[in-house]
Amino acid sequence: MRIAVVGAGAVGGWYGGRLAERGHAVHLVTRSDAATIAAQGLRLRDQLGERVVRVASATVDTEGLPPCDLVIVAAKSTANAVLPDLVRPLLGPATILLTLQNGMGNVEAFRPLLPAERIVAGLCFVCINRLAPGVVENTLAGNVRMAAATSPAQAAVRACVALFTDAGLDCRAEDSLEAVLWKKLCWNVPFNGLAIATGGLTTDRIVGDPALRARARRLMDEVSAAAAARGHAFDEKHIRWQFEMTDGMGPYRPSSLIDYLGGREVEVEGIWGEPLRRGEAAGVAMPELRSLLTEITARLQARQELFPG
Repeated sequence: MRIAVVGAGAVGGWYGGRLAERGHAVHLVTRSDAATIAAQGLRLRDQLGERVVRVASATVDTEGLPPCDLVIVAAKSTANAVLPDLVRPLLGPATILLTLQNGMGNVEAFRPLLPAERIVAGLCFVCINRLAPGVVENTLAGNVRMAAATSPAQAAVRACVALFTDAGLDCRAEDSLEAVLWKKLCWNVPFNGLAIATGGLTTDRIVGDPALRARARRLMDEVSAAAAARGHAFDEKHIRWQFEMTDGMGPYRPSSLIDYLGGREVEVEGIWGEPLRRGEAAGVAMPELRSLLTEITARLQARQELFPG
C-alpha cells in the first residue's frame, strides 16, 4: 500500500516504520526529522534491539506527494486546526484516514475532508518515545484498538486492523469509538495530568507516592463514572491494569510532560477539557478532574509568563 504518515514523531515514526518493514511504501511527513530520516533511515528500538528502516520518502510537508491508500495522522491534536489543509493533497477517491491521536474530538476535525465511513480512529496503548531525530524506542509493545468515526466496525476499520496485524502488531477492532476513548483516558487523564501538575514527575514517582497514587485512582474512578453515564462502562479489571502496566514502566515521561517541558503546546482540550465537559453534561460530578485541569492550566500559564513567545 501507499501510506503517508503525517506527524512522524514517536507514535507516527514507530507505526510508520513497522509498516515500512512489512514492505509498504511509507512516506513520513515530519518537520523536525525529515532530513535525518532521508539520509540515515529511521531507527527503531525495542526489546529485540535496534534496526534501521528505509522508507519511501521523508519530507517536511505533503507538497509533491501522491494520493495515498492510507493517511495516518499522528500529529498532536493541538494542530488539528491546520492538519486538514496538510492532509487534503493526500486524499484520493478511496483513501482511508486513520487518526492515532490522544484525547477526544479528533475525528471531527477531518469529517469535512472525506466521508465518515472512511475515517478510522486508533488508540495506542503503548510506551513510545522519540529519543533523537529519527530514533524511536518502544519500551512496552502494548496494543492498538480501532473504531469507526460514527458507527460500529466497518470495512475501513477492518482494513486498518488487517494492515496492522499483518505487520505483527497487536490490533483489534472495537464497535464504539467513545468507549475506547474513555478506556484510553483512564490512563492519560491521571498520568499525563499529574506529571504536569507536579512540575515534571515521571510515572514511577507518581505510582510510588501513596498520595499521588491515590489521587490517580480517584481520577480513574471519575473517568469510569463518566464513561458509564454515557453508556460505555468498563470494569474494575481495566483500572487495575492501568496500575499494573504503569508499575512496570519505570521512569517513563508521558507525552504531555515531554511537550510541557519542551515548551510546546499541550493537548489540554482533548485529554482533560472535553472529557470533563462530557462527563459533567452526563450528570457526573468530577471535582478531581476539574481541580487537575485548573492546576495544569496554571502550570502552563506560569510557563508562558516565564518564557513568553
